[in-house]
Amino acid sequence: MNYPPKHHQDSNISHMIAVIQTYPLATLISVKNNEPFITHLPLIYREADGKLIGHIDKFNPHALLLQDDAPITIIFSGPQCYISPSIYTTTQLPTWNYIKVHITGTVKAIQDADAIKESMITMTALLEQPEHRYVLEPDNPRMEGALAYVNGFEITMTHWEGKFKLSQDKKPQDIANAKAELIRANQESIATFLNRVF
Repeated sequence: MNYPPKHHQDSNISHMIAVIQTYPLATLISVKNNEPFITHLPLIYREADGKLIGHIDKFNPHALLLQDDAPITIIFSGPQCYISPSIYTTTQLPTWNYIKVHITGTVKAIQDADAIKESMITMTALLEQPEHRYVLEPDNPRMEGALAYVNGFEITMTHWEGKFKLSQDKKPQDIANAKAELIRANQESIATFLNRVF
């Protein structure tokens, strides 16, 4: 794809994996009869075979589309914020910086209850890093009960596209300023938003 411009695209797989591992809440998009099905849920990158693993409530209508060989599009979203021209040392216009990873792939349903359980344990262990304050034990009765209500799946990724719009076309000092602004704005906006809605 030709957009965004080349200097805002990152084809480094390790950078895209870092986005997936740091921001695992994915947007899954499937289409049936020209109707999009969109679900937000965490996916884990399984390093052993380079696949994404997840599970979904079996009563979610989207679950019916997460079957063998079904095509899927996934979006992972990293940090993003408005960039004011005031942070630059040169004359610029306002813009928006962001990090996104777009992936297309195919789904394989996981039917085996033990495999689904193992994926849930693996996901919990990865999300609990680095402190591991909670361990999901294989004999956890609540997980045993939940297995009847979830469908497991794995995704083979066929195309990766990194969109890292980070003021790369600016002077080095302005790039550094934009990075600092992205960090500052994200830390500040979380507190402001949560205080507004809670």
